Amino acid sequence: MELSCARAPPGPGPPPGPGQGQGQGAAPGPARGDEYDEYESLPSGAALGTHMVAGAVAGIMEHTVMYPVDSVKTRMQSLQPDPKAQYRSVYEALKKIVLTEGFWRPLRGINVTMLGAGPAHAMYFACYEKMKKSLSDTLQPGGNSHLANGIAGSVATLLHDAVMNPAEVVKQRMQMFNSPYKSVLSCVRTVQRTEGFGAFYRSYTTQLTMNVPFQALHFITYEFLQEHMNPLRGYNPQSHIVAGAVAGAVAAAATTPLDVCKTLLNTQENVALSSLNIRGHLSGMLNAFRTVYQLGGVSGFFKGVQARVIYQMPSTAIAWSVYEFFKYFLTKHKLEKR
Repeated sequence: MELSCARAPPGPGPPPGPGQGQGQGAAPGPARGDEYDEYESLPSGAALGTHMVAGAVAGIMEHTVMYPVDSVKTRMQSLQPDPKAQYRSVYEALKKIVLTEGFWRPLRGINVTMLGAGPAHAMYFACYEKMKKSLSDTLQPGGNSHLANGIAGSVATLLHDAVMNPAEVVKQRMQMFNSPYKSVLSCVRTVQRTEGFGAFYRSYTTQLTMNVPFQALHFITYEFLQEHMNPLRGYNPQSHIVAGAVAGAVAAAATTPLDVCKTLLNTQENVALSSLNIRGHLSGMLNAFRTVYQLGGVSGFFKGVQARVIYQMPSTAIAWSVYEFFKYFLTKHKLEKR
């Protein structure tokens, strides 16, 4: 998730807290425009902790609320699925999984996702905010540089994916139909024993190749919509939700082919690889692209696109709204303590 905290001219800002109203008997407090300036311009030390906490909470919420749909996406991206695991829609898949495999089956692997998402997003926001401020001061002093934001987001993605990639490998293997792993710990131990530590980063380059353009598209679309819906960049939940959802959908649809390759590298789908007489383990982005094309043609690169978009729209909307809420809440708390 990329988030922008660009400094904007004084505007409506966040709604006034207790004692900041304009009515009779209200205790004196900072004007709303002044509070907004403080909200967006906290001292760097305090802001870093604020962004880390808000980012960690947003990351956990983003990945867990829509997790059942993510499980469906993983299965729908299977290049040669089991006849019992062929689905025509997200709803049909969820219904079939619950009825045939149990109510909790779509949530299998959610614990490792939560463990990875918190620190991954905390590191992402810490790096992003620090780099964005430094680069913006250099490239466009006193303003908001889109180039600085893009570079900062790309570098932050390197740290985010370094933490999340092992969690993604374990998660997707547990999401697959007839997964042989009984628990997260058994999956980690088995993969480490049979494939080595490198298996947890086999899809890292593909993940980065997907996430860098994903973040770029996501960011550009979000900023474009924010400029029209929320030009003063105040605390506006409606604009964060709508812009986040649309931006997530655009980025998700455009990067689905890379996500299909990443899923293949993570799961090492045995039936699909065996059909092409591929022995051992598939590695490398080019090999993944070639394999997907051989098995599914051009349409194979868009397997699960419906589930991916349906998953990403509410996920990014949740992440933006949760992040901005906690950023506002924590900032407001710091201001009240001064």
